[in-house]
Amino acid sequence: MFKAKNLSPQKLAGFTALVLSIIMVLGCLVLGMSLRITLIAFVLTFLVSYYLYLYTLQNFIYRKIKLIYKFIYQTKASKREDFFNKNILPLKTIDEVSEDVEKWASQKKEELENLRRNEAFRKEFLLNLSHELKTPIFAVQGYIHTLLDGAIEDPSVNKMFLKNATKNIDRLCRLIDDLDEISKLESGEMTINKELFVIQDLIKDVFDTLSLKANQKDIKFSIKKGCEAPVYVMADKEKIRQVLINLIENSVKYGKPDGQTIASIYNMDGKRVLIEISDSGIGMAEEHLPRVFERFYRTDRARSRDIGGTGLGLAIVKHIVEAHDQTINVRSKVDVGSTFGFTLELGKEN
Repeated sequence: MFKAKNLSPQKLAGFTALVLSIIMVLGCLVLGMSLRITLIAFVLTFLVSYYLYLYTLQNFIYRKIKLIYKFIYQTKASKREDFFNKNILPLKTIDEVSEDVEKWASQKKEELENLRRNEAFRKEFLLNLSHELKTPIFAVQGYIHTLLDGAIEDPSVNKMFLKNATKNIDRLCRLIDDLDEISKLESGEMTINKELFVIQDLIKDVFDTLSLKANQKDIKFSIKKGCEAPVYVMADKEKIRQVLINLIENSVKYGKPDGQTIASIYNMDGKRVLIEISDSGIGMAEEHLPRVFERFYRTDRARSRDIGGTGLGLAIVKHIVEAHDQTINVRSKVDVGSTFGFTLELGKEN
């Protein structure tokens, strides 16, 4: 039995020719023609029908299909591809061709959706970058023009204006440095130099570095009980220091007075270590969590900008962690706090 879904042009032509030939034979028998004439009529009908139908299929229908394939692949055919088009392609069934076209359409649809998402991301990034650059530039411009207009002669404001201009210039420098670093991370230019070290020791160093900022808000740093035992990790120590500084500094920036920042270390599966930085700060709404690692994304733009920062810290953190072939995640709840966790390769003590 022929299966309609598996009919090639040759099979379809043969099947059609056979049906027509049988009809011709029945007609000859009804008219009382001899067996010899009936046999000749059967053979001639079969051959003429077969080649005529096959010619029609290959030169009209499958020629159009070939054009569709050329459009799909958008490449000039090589000799091998010409052979394929002339000899292999006509053997494909209509259903197989339909599947190929549907697959191509699905791929194109996915590509278009990715392009739209990338275009939207690009526009948002440029808009945010423009805003981040304009804010300090306009501030510096305002202070400088005011000084040139005569305020430089007023000792009660000239130093204050220069200090404020310097702060905004420093902010611009930090922004440029962060952009340069994230560009290197994304392009793979920045190398990761792994070494063996105790993660708790590095966390304590970062706690000491940020202790003055924490003391201003009476925020206490600590390592969770049960996590004090030294755990060795294999990673780029200075890059992970940068990760910890960003996460712990954020816990102070968005932390509540008299709050706390707790570091936890867990051996996950004998191969990886999970490091978590938890705070009791203002937290974030759930809808913000999928985007907190995007460049310039701020959950509260006005408040975040007043607190400071370039808006690139968490994006850099994510790229550093992923450059180690590891993952980072966040959990948070408004007015309860946030927990950022990232994994590192477990190291073996020598």
